[in-house]
Amino acid sequence: MEISKALKAIADDTRLKMVTLLLQQNYCVRALSRKLDLSESAVSQHIRVLKEAGLLIGVKKGYYMHYDVDRSTLRAISSKIEELAAIEREVCDHENTECESSEKRRCHAQSNAQCFNKVQPFCPGENREEGCSGSHGNCQCHKS
Repeated sequence: MEISKALKAIADDTRLKMVTLLLQQNYCVRALSRKLDLSESAVSQHIRVLKEAGLLIGVKKGYYMHYDVDRSTLRAISSKIEELAAIEREVCDHENTECESSEKRRCHAQSNAQCFNKVQPFCPGENREEGCSGSHGNCQCHKS
């Protein structure tokens, strides 16, 4: 299962609604079609994408195929997002020759009294000259 493929699959609003419904109970194509007010062929196409992404499991019940969400895939996505959120941000090091000169000046112009040797704040966003006063959740001092 590719995380990026699963994320792309649920990035579509209709497929996200389908996954939400299927987390609550199993549905066949016809029932999903009625619930979402979509044609059965449209629902089938969405199911195909979700199955290829590893998000759905189909179980044959009589004449109909009923679908359920593979929760292990959702847990893998959640785990990857938690892993990404835990990555510490690095800042420009004035010794690093790969930094653009304007980036170096901005990096060092944003020094903060709370930061020590070679520790600089970095705040993403439109106005990076504000230092650590932004509200992006990434505004903190980091060791370089």
